[in-house]
Amino acid sequence: MKVLPCGDAALLVDVDDLGEVLALADALRADTPAGVLDVVPAARTVLLTVVPGTDLAEVRRAVLELRVGPGAAPPDGETVEIGVHYDGPDLDEVGELTGLGRDGVVEAHTGRPWRVAFGGFAPGFAYLVDGDPRLDVARRAEPRTTVPAGSVGLAGEFSGVYPRSSPGGWQLIGRTDATLWSMEDGALLQPGGRVRFVEVR
Repeated sequence: MKVLPCGDAALLVDVDDLGEVLALADALRADTPAGVLDVVPAARTVLLTVVPGTDLAEVRRAVLELRVGPGAAPPDGETVEIGVHYDGPDLDEVGELTGLGRDGVVEAHTGRPWRVAFGGFAPGFAYLVDGDPRLDVARRAEPRTTVPAGSVGLAGEFSGVYPRSSPGGWQLIGRTDATLWSMEDGALLQPGGRVRFVEVR
């Protein structure tokens, strides 16, 4: 673990993998060092923003002394239910790639809650993990120039929902009418929270 200064009001903690990111973010939320305003996880890092004037050396020391369990259970975050029409253009292909077929992909995607690991790519876009491992599929060989807002996709170990129309290379398995981002409310999905997908027929 490397803890590096990021300007004069933040620290960037660099770790080896996403599992370490999630365990560290959980530990920091449970035992937040004095002066820390926000814990922002990403794929391989955790950014800690602090109150201006906070002693960064003291926060760094607290982070390095923090006990982080390898399989720490995530805190009970809010669970957001998202209704999905499973009619995406890549649903049949994902069914073939996984050997699950269309119905099996839907059952696997809705069968357990997903965890919000971190946000990125676009405002309101959340990278979701801890789903059914059988849904681990590669991104498309050729990204689309336009993916409609509300598209629900898979890429590697992640699932996600496109909050607005944008280019993208994820395998699209469905669509939702849920609003993932607004100027008034910010992001619907917050790191540490849970998402349960529900099929809309």
